[in-house]
Amino acid sequence: MQYADIAAAVAGGLLLAWIADLLTGRRGFGGTSLVSGVGLACGWFLAVRVFAISTMDSWVWVPWALVGSGFCLVAFFLFRNKR
Repeated sequence: MQYADIAAAVAGGLLLAWIADLLTGRRGFGGTSLVSGVGLACGWFLAVRVFAISTMDSWVWVPWALVGSGFCLVAFFLFRNKR
C-alpha cells in the first residue's frame, strides 16, 4: 500500500471538516472541506519542505498535516464573516 499515508491524511482531513461542520451548525461542508484541504497542504509543507523532519516515505508528516488542518479550521470559524 504505497499511498496509504496520503489516503489516511485525506480521510482525516475530511473527518475533521465533517466534525467542524457538525459542531458549527451545518453551514456547508464544501467550505469546511476546502479549508481543511488547504490546512492539510500547509501542514504537509511545514513538515516535509520547511522543517525537513519527515519525508513522504514515512508517516511522520500525517499528524503535522492534521494539526495544520485543525488550525486552519479554527481560524476559519474565528475570523469568518457572520452577517
